Parts: sequence; structure tokens; C-alpha cells
Amino acid sequence: MNADLLSLAPKIDLSRRGFVATGLVSGFSLAAGPVMGQSVITTDTNGLTAGEVRIPVSGGYQMAAYRAMPAKGGPFPTVMVIQEIFGVHEHIKDVARRLAKMGYLAIAPDLYGRQADMSKVTEMSAAVAVAGSVPDAQVMADLDAISAWSKTHGGDGVKLAITGFCWGGRIVWLYAAHNPALTAGVAWYGRVVGTPNERQPRNPMDVVGQLRAPVLGLYGAADQGIPNDTVEKFRDAAKAAGKTVDIVFYPDTPHAFHADYRASYRKGPAEDGWAKMHAWLVRHGVG
Repeated sequence: MNADLLSLAPKIDLSRRGFVATGLVSGFSLAAGPVMGQSVITTDTNGLTAGEVRIPVSGGYQMAAYRAMPAKGGPFPTVMVIQEIFGVHEHIKDVARRLAKMGYLAIAPDLYGRQADMSKVTEMSAAVAVAGSVPDAQVMADLDAISAWSKTHGGDGVKLAITGFCWGGRIVWLYAAHNPALTAGVAWYGRVVGTPNERQPRNPMDVVGQLRAPVLGLYGAADQGIPNDTVEKFRDAAKAAGKTVDIVFYPDTPHAFHADYRASYRKGPAEDGWAKMHAWLVRHGVG
């Protein structure tokens, strides 16, 4: 999520939400704008077990999540798929199915569920506000619970990875510093610096020396919200700390270049990034 957009969050009134999310977004997020139909990738469920599940997480909350995995075999290496600011909508579900087709148990949890029903959020500014209202500590605890759940629901219990986009890319970096059991991570255009606040007291740059798993970062060199130099400084700090971090910049490529349903989609970088993600997971033991 762009740092300048995050600054809008306190200005959006969430006091009228008054509801608890009942499930995942059906179709694509309305807040993301028009869907670019000609580029949308659709992955079928043939050979898969796929659909919405409920996962018990912190505070007794039953979190909605999209789960996809091969219908036969197992246990499977697990990949947690972390949403953009728009929640778990069709694009994120399709990412999970793509991973399942590759032999993974993919779980995309609705990490905003306590704060908002994203199917009812129709404006970008409101989506940004919701994202800014979610405490990092809550997210870390929820992901720990989801990781534990995966061990008894098709996951092999050892090979655990995380990948995420935009807001979710930042979460990948933070979770890699949080969970010593994480095997590998891949962050797609997640910001690494920002202004600390009560809900997000630390940013990836603050915990770079605490990374516990190898992480690949995929970034657009023309991203208007994530300056290249902040990512380069993060990469250098990780190297100085002896961490296994690789950063890839795609020339002339904007933010959200993997989002095939948006005008920001760039087919070449998206496909190359996907191939690099898979190779990274396999290289580091999640394959």
C-alpha cells in the first residue's frame, strides 16, 4: 500500500461499519475500479479441493479464508497468500488456485474480517482506511493460528511459505521477522518504510535484522508509491545483517503489476515474477 495513501486512513470514518464480515468478496473488489476483462486470468478448480473455510484464530474469532489444494495426495507444502488492500476477492482466490495447481496448500485469509466486510467497500479511500485500521499484532497472531490450522488440514507441518501483494507484501516482510518456523517468503511490491503509528508501530526496515527466513522482493521500478531507494536501502541493510534477501526491480513497471484484473497489469513482469517466486520457494525447501 502506498505510504501517501496510508496517510488518508485517519480521515475516513469507519464508525458506521457496524457489521462483522460474513464471508469473502464475491467476484472482484468494487474499490479497485473497473475490471480489465481481456487480461484476467481464470484458473479452474479441476483436480482441486477449493472454497471458503472458517479458521479459528485469536479471540475465538472464526476467520473466513479461501483454501485451495490438490484433491488427492498430501500432505502439501503450505503457502499463505496475503491480500492486497482490497481483501480476499476473485484475483486473490485465483492466485490460491494457481498455487494449488502447482501442488501447494494455499490459504488466503480475510485479515480484515474483524474491521470490515470488504464486499461492501466501494471506494479506494475507504479500502485504504480499512487497511490502516488493522493492527499488525493482530495479523501476526492470526497468521500463526492459520499456520497451526494448516498442519491438520492438508499441510505437511514443516514447509511453510508466505506471499503477499501491496499491503500483503509489507506483511510478508514483517511475518518473516516474526515466525521462526517460516521456510520462505515472497513479497510483491510491499512498502518497507513508513510513519509508525499505534496499529503499525514498526515497518520492515525496523526489523530487517530480525528476518528469520529467506525472502524475495518483487518491485516495479516505476512504482510511484514505493521509491526505489527505500527498497535499495532495505536490501543493503539486509545484506549487512547477513540475511538472505533478493530484490528484483522490473524496469518501466508500475505498482500492482501482477494484478491481471487492473490497468496496472504487466504480463511480462508478472509472469517472470511468478516463475521467480516458484523457483525461490523450491530453492529454499518449499516445493
